[in-house]
Amino acid sequence: MKIAIITGASSGLGEEFARRLKDYFPQVEQVWLIARRRERLEALASKLQGFPSEVLPLDLCDKSSFSALADKLAAEKPQVAVLINNAGCGYLGDVGQGELAKQTTMTDLNVTALTAVTHLTIPYMAAGSRIINVSSIASFCANAHMTVYSSTKAFVSSFTRGLAYELKGRGIAVTAVCPGPMATEFLDVGNIKGNSKTFATLPYCDPKKVVAGTLAAARAGKVFYTPTGFYKFYRCVAKLLPHAIVVHMAKC
Repeated sequence: MKIAIITGASSGLGEEFARRLKDYFPQVEQVWLIARRRERLEALASKLQGFPSEVLPLDLCDKSSFSALADKLAAEKPQVAVLINNAGCGYLGDVGQGELAKQTTMTDLNVTALTAVTHLTIPYMAAGSRIINVSSIASFCANAHMTVYSSTKAFVSSFTRGLAYELKGRGIAVTAVCPGPMATEFLDVGNIKGNSKTFATLPYCDPKKVVAGTLAAARAGKVFYTPTGFYKFYRCVAKLLPHAIVVHMAKC
């Protein structure tokens, strides 16, 4: 059976990926939805009419979840046509201040979990399979006051570039999407909304357009997709200017 796996599927981009996936990858026969909140996953699964789904309520910050996923893959031996690493979090705040758990949760989820899920899934992929990693414009340059978050997203983008090269010979394409802020619960959970002048002034991306553009880019085998002309321009600026300058512009 050809399946798709979506992490962080209970809300935001993850939910939208689940809704739109079949439009771009009709070969997918079933989707595995991964997130902590079972009730949210079950509600989403009930809305995916005509698209069989399986709910996997796993906390990817708990390393036992990797064993659970590995066991399920080994037992069912599916062909993973699409993996969408969407699970992630970001908290506003300086290193050395506030709760340590918030800083380490970002590295656990954005880096460790993404790496683990990808590592476990690749053996079940074949030529034509796709991996999508949700990165961020924060990956282009360090964002002061969200230093850990932007560093984890720099990892995601670098990981994508290297992995795309490693898997090219097998016919597996890897894509990183690097969106700007979006009106999702990410901003509330991260204590960002109303507390960052930068986020208040940046143009917001439309989650539906981000997902559609990302799925199209992945289908075409593109390594990076940056939504909107504004953030494409920012990506170029971050490449051309010294980061000592850009980090001042990009502070949260």
